[in-house]
Amino acid sequence: MKKPCKYGTHRAIDPLGGMPQAAQKIDNDMSVLYPNEILIDVISLNIDSASFAQIKAEAAGDEEKIKAKIIEIVSERGKMQNPVTGSGGMLIGRVAKIGSDLKNLDVKIGDKIATLVSLSLTPLRIDEIKALHAGIDRVDVKAQAILFESGLYAKLPEDMSEALALAALDVAGAPAQTAKLVRLGDSVLILGAAGKSGMLCCYEAMKRVGPTGKVVGICMDENDRKKLLENKFCHKAIVCDATKPTEVLQKTLAANDGAEYDISINVVNVPNVEMSCILPVRDGGIVYFFSMATSFTKAALGAEGAGKDVNMIIGNGYTKGHAEITLAELRESVELRKIFERAYA
Repeated sequence: MKKPCKYGTHRAIDPLGGMPQAAQKIDNDMSVLYPNEILIDVISLNIDSASFAQIKAEAAGDEEKIKAKIIEIVSERGKMQNPVTGSGGMLIGRVAKIGSDLKNLDVKIGDKIATLVSLSLTPLRIDEIKALHAGIDRVDVKAQAILFESGLYAKLPEDMSEALALAALDVAGAPAQTAKLVRLGDSVLILGAAGKSGMLCCYEAMKRVGPTGKVVGICMDENDRKKLLENKFCHKAIVCDATKPTEVLQKTLAANDGAEYDISINVVNVPNVEMSCILPVRDGGIVYFFSMATSFTKAALGAEGAGKDVNMIIGNGYTKGHAEITLAELRESVELRKIFERAYA
């Protein structure tokens, strides 16, 4: 048996010994458990929103074709990593086995956990897709997965359903990073505000800006706009096509009394919104790209071309306390929890 690495390089096949996220193919043989790994009996996958949107579009919405594409990706790569978007998602399941080197864990065999690392680096073998929930990017499966020694996870809370916890933890990095970035008095622009991660970010931003700040959300239609305003998830909401940067700039500045924003947060699931995030932000401000549909080449060169001196942050899905912060939002906000339960649970 190869000497295992805490980061999972021992599972990388192409290139051999590479980092599992960057690898084209990894070893998903579940009959072998290395001493620093956890084997999981998978219940559901939550596919990254950008990835699922791409697969759904490619399959023209045909559910059987979507299932076939997911099976194809996992069979070819040993993991659920969309070759177009490069993104994965996360899973929930039960701990099946724990490697002999892993001591003093806070989980035991049989515990339900949610993995907080991407499916794009997680060895996965799917035996059957039991159900597809296309509206919420979730796939119920008979499958097994491996969590490496460095892999993050959360025990599922007892005060909410599996589906509700999965929906929130899938995007936990976004509201947690919002909590770190937003300060009292900031003006904050959130693109994709009515989506799952968008509403969580709006709620967190409203807490952080206080009475002197402003949160403005961009959404797709009038129903979304009403939802955001009626639940007081933001101060103002704009119906706008986020792929049209000049339109976005005009409408968002008008919503902020003509002033540029301190922070913009991108949580949309489609490409070509980089400049819509950059143009409305002041020099020295922050642009946070949580969306995995982001082209960082377009963002960097676009900011340069527009003469925008902004600080651009890649949407790291992990920040300390992200699971706790996100689940706390659902416990704090009756409105947020009701929406999530209706839509995702």
